[in-house]
Amino acid sequence: MVPAQDVLTVRRLRLGTGVVGIALPIVLTLGNALFAGRLTLLESISGAYHTAMRDVFVGSMCAIGVFLVCYRYRPLDDVLSSVGGALAVTVALFPTAAGARDDAVGATDVLVGRVHQVCAAALFLLLAGFCLFLFTRTDPAVVPVTPEKLVRNRVYRICGVIIVAAVALAPASTLLPDGMREAVKPIFWCETVAVLAFGVAWLVKGEAIIRDGSGTGAGPA
Repeated sequence: MVPAQDVLTVRRLRLGTGVVGIALPIVLTLGNALFAGRLTLLESISGAYHTAMRDVFVGSMCAIGVFLVCYRYRPLDDVLSSVGGALAVTVALFPTAAGARDDAVGATDVLVGRVHQVCAAALFLLLAGFCLFLFTRTDPAVVPVTPEKLVRNRVYRICGVIIVAAVALAPASTLLPDGMREAVKPIFWCETVAVLAFGVAWLVKGEAIIRDGSGTGAGPA
């Protein structure tokens, strides 16, 4: 368990991770609209790298990475969160290829884009694992199982399932006709839904919502 003096730090790291996750698609969309002079959806959240919002995207992903690397709770959480942090930074530094459907894109850009896609998918699946398996752990000998804890577990599981479904639907959306993909931007929506679900789960874990009535102890189990 986390030492008592570190409880506040752990809680703030959870909150920071959740806040940045929820804000990311909203800030990128509105910021891009401000610079472009019109509201238009990005091809994907990662596609913000090739817009005026590049620094915001890279900074946000690096912030999430740092939060995850610094996160300490139980040994398994420590290892997986550090892996997740490394993946988040890699996603930021290895951008998705611009104009991947254009024959003019170089082989190096395509390779970097592939690294980005693999790391992004691995990051989402790892975060889904946090929701489905780590956040839902219940040990009555350590933390009492309160009614709020049971509600939180349901929220975690729902968020985890949403993330997995969004990751699965993203590549499947490439089967849609080009015109429909251009109009609907399915990759953007899949990523947005996954990021929002991830953010909600970490806000719950950080005690921002569905908090135990006592508000004591080492935070939500």
